[in-house]
Amino acid sequence: MKLMMGNQEMEMGSKYLMELRSSNDLMDDTEALRARLQEDGYLLIRGFHDRSKVLNAHREFCQGLAKQGKLDPDAQVEEGVIGPENKGGMWGKGASELEAEFPSFLEIVNSPKVFGLFDRLLGGPSMTFDYKWPRAVGHGGNTGAHYDIVYMGRGTKNLYTMWTPMADIPLEQGTLAMLLGSQHYAKVRETYGQMDVDRDNVATGWLSDDPIELVDTFGGQWATTAFEAGDLIIFGMFMMHASFNNTTNRYRISSDTRYQLASEPADPRWVGKKPKAHYAWGKEPLKSVEDARKEWGI
Repeated sequence: MKLMMGNQEMEMGSKYLMELRSSNDLMDDTEALRARLQEDGYLLIRGFHDRSKVLNAHREFCQGLAKQGKLDPDAQVEEGVIGPENKGGMWGKGASELEAEFPSFLEIVNSPKVFGLFDRLLGGPSMTFDYKWPRAVGHGGNTGAHYDIVYMGRGTKNLYTMWTPMADIPLEQGTLAMLLGSQHYAKVRETYGQMDVDRDNVATGWLSDDPIELVDTFGGQWATTAFEAGDLIIFGMFMMHASFNNTTNRYRISSDTRYQLASEPADPRWVGKKPKAHYAWGKEPLKSVEDARKEWGI
């Protein structure tokens, strides 16, 4: 099967793209989970969340899109069919602001089960950023390759993203992809990985919108999979990731939430009743990523 990421096509099973592997077989072995996270850079866990709760959350997000006039008026709301304007949706804000409209979503990502998993992985009581990043990606939409650290690096670096699909997401709907081995790109970590988008004001924050160029330049291989409601994937701040293009007529609804040890410093932009979030990024003339990469020598 061939998939598009931006303007580049990749074929599953080629030198550029393979299947993500599940870690469900390690769920009872904390040390093995930690070792797998270090080795692969991610943990894919199938069926971790309650499927019915995830689908309830999907329904809430579809209702939110309907209120914004973004759905096809001739289709059932819960199907999430994209309206004629094909506008994406982003609900990034603090949990206290999300609670009234999306309670099922918060019940999932703030559940005792999730905290229990991160307590195990991190070796102590964990916390989550108050700010959450649920989004709906329209037809043709995708995200370029990036490290999360450039957006949230002012606290501990021992911080993890949990990506949660809010419904079944087949490959053609724009699945998340990991660039295997990218956590070991030493030069990239030392340059791009030290960037702060609110301080340095580099365009998108993405390192590249060309997934093939990254493999050819730095090595590794992209990996993705079809997801089902209930699945999750966890990865660290220096794991390069992106998403494939959504080529369907339905929104791809998913969320990013972050977790760390409660005892370690948290990036102040993302915690509190009304988190500050990004405050300078995009408000001054932007430096292109191409120019920044020339300066970094990558």
